[in-house]
Amino acid sequence: MDDNKEGMDSQQGGVDRRTMLKMGLGAAGGALIAGAPGLVLAADKAPVGNYPAGVSGDSVFVGLTLDLTGPYSAEGADEQKGYELAIEQLNAGAPEIQKISPLTKKGILGKTVKYGVIDAETKPNSAVQAATRFIHENKAMMISGSVSSAVAIALQKVCDREKTIYLAAISGSNETTGVDCQRYGFRLCYFAYSAAKAISPVLAKSMGKNRKAVYLVPDYTYGHTTYDSMKEFTEKEGWKTVGQQVHPLGAKDYSSYLINIANSGADTLVVIDYGADAANSIKQAKQFGILDKMSLVVPYMAPFLGEELGPEIIQGVYGATGFWWTLQDKYPIAKDFVTAFEKKFKQKPHDSAYIAYLNTALWADAIERAGTFYPPDVIKSYEKGQKRQGPVGEVWFRPEDHQGVINFPIVRGKKPADMKDKSDLFEIVAVVDGAAVVPPVGHFGCKLGSYV
Repeated sequence: MDDNKEGMDSQQGGVDRRTMLKMGLGAAGGALIAGAPGLVLAADKAPVGNYPAGVSGDSVFVGLTLDLTGPYSAEGADEQKGYELAIEQLNAGAPEIQKISPLTKKGILGKTVKYGVIDAETKPNSAVQAATRFIHENKAMMISGSVSSAVAIALQKVCDREKTIYLAAISGSNETTGVDCQRYGFRLCYFAYSAAKAISPVLAKSMGKNRKAVYLVPDYTYGHTTYDSMKEFTEKEGWKTVGQQVHPLGAKDYSSYLINIANSGADTLVVIDYGADAANSIKQAKQFGILDKMSLVVPYMAPFLGEELGPEIIQGVYGATGFWWTLQDKYPIAKDFVTAFEKKFKQKPHDSAYIAYLNTALWADAIERAGTFYPPDVIKSYEKGQKRQGPVGEVWFRPEDHQGVINFPIVRGKKPADMKDKSDLFEIVAVVDGAAVVPPVGHFGCKLGSYV
């Protein structure tokens, strides 16, 4: 175990023995000095959430509620690596992270960032218990982590109640920054509406406008809203929707759904599943012979899916994803990120690590610009819409709904003969301008609550 971490198993707060709590102790940062320029003292603000208790010492605590087990566990583990890299760089005042958060020196406002990790199990109740524990026991000033949108929505609701900033990691549902938006919640990543609006013209151009699509849909907020957005935007391009098969999250046997899909008359199978669900359902579709008769589209593509399925299945398949490592060939900050990640973890980063890393850097930037950890002021700092250079161009948050505006790639699986090595699974078809594909403000019913 790393000398800077302490691990323990716990059953407190309803979390079982699989729960993991790791205290990340980075390089020591300097203590805050009363009256230091640009620093708002605790005495100047009434207590809100864990302020000022959570910043009374020389460190600040971040609680990471990650889906380390369940159907999205690969992405959750990758997120953890992204957070760890960002926190390490923040505590060291690394030049890579200063390109994103230019006011950063060492730590955040001179405080060392410490962190803990608890397995949210891809379950909203487990995630809420974990976040509550971090907030009450560790005086967490920020909670982050999610792959499931149900988890993200549950977390931002409890964090809003506790007046603790929450940063969703992966969350594809339109509702996260729509009807379920919260003043204390922020989502950086692309999502159902933006993915569908971006990929639909690409699909129509490459596959034709007269396609008949059938959908495989996980039965929760991400699945339903992604289906709605894909149906809307593909039909605008001339596609016809012939049906959907809705299944429980974490399903193992897809045979009954696949029989209906095989008999649907469709020529295109759109798999909205994510993580292990996507891998399992597509493998079974291949076994049923469906992929021999239908084209496959995965509009919300996790790079792990390509590794799980292999190039024989993923070749020619289109999808939107948050990040692909070959972006380093065009974007210097992406190259910094990929290089640092490979050095630390001996592997390529995926979109889940990328969004965790960038979320953490932008949180630090919002605090540095605010000059305080006081939550309402940090939120207002985000809401100024300050544009920063991220790994794939400019990135910022909309004040009206806390949705991040971020560029992302459309990818297509490579043929085995075109791959340079086993990691070279996808080619980038386009880099999407994030500002061009976010919905109009208020489109999904966001109404932010109060600051205090």
